Amino acid sequence: MSTDVQVARTEIIYPESDGQPMADNTLQFRWIVTLQGNLDAQFLTDPNVFVAGDLLWYPVEGNNTIRIAPDALVVFGRPKGDRGSYLQWLENDIAPHVVFEILSPGNRYGQMIRKFQFYERYGVEEYYLYDPDHIELSGWIRSGSVLKEISDVNGWVSPRLGIRFRIDENDLQIFAPDGRPFLTYLELFEKSELNQKRAETERQRADRLETQLKSLGVKPEFLESGDLSGTR
Repeated sequence: MSTDVQVARTEIIYPESDGQPMADNTLQFRWIVTLQGNLDAQFLTDPNVFVAGDLLWYPVEGNNTIRIAPDALVVFGRPKGDRGSYLQWLENDIAPHVVFEILSPGNRYGQMIRKFQFYERYGVEEYYLYDPDHIELSGWIRSGSVLKEISDVNGWVSPRLGIRFRIDENDLQIFAPDGRPFLTYLELFEKSELNQKRAETERQRADRLETQLKSLGVKPEFLESGDLSGTR
């Protein structure tokens, strides 16, 4: 007599955190946030470009030990939206096209080699590594099955993103395709405040001009049209 044995299938859990901090210091954190925020803004109107920062990427279904969390990643052909992790087999098997890493003093050479090998093996098209402490940028672009180093990254324009990198003695600058520089949150806030002050100054100037013209007898309908022939 045979006995049927039902074997329970063990569900594989894909953790949404690797227990590692997003950044080791304020400089690294600021760069990660700046990259993710500006890239998100660049593709704001394209519903099929997904941008994330410090998100775990699992490229292989059934193996939750093969994973990595790029400081920033961009995927074309995938919808925007919140995710706990990037499970590639649920994303039409599309690997992140572009990834960024920001070095910190705590990063080890062996660790960065393993990250490079991961990105090369699992299909990343462009990989950029920036060391903000020494203002050094490195980049690699896919050629067949390997990532080849970009010989001169200063002035380089990303084929996928259209952004341009410029390095000077003080810092790395990144420019969007329209020439707009990538700004930190604080810089964006200060720019917004300045624009608001300029708008308020212009409004006050217009109000003063309107008051002066009214005192000269210019009728309201002529103020709106800009035709001052209605003065007395």
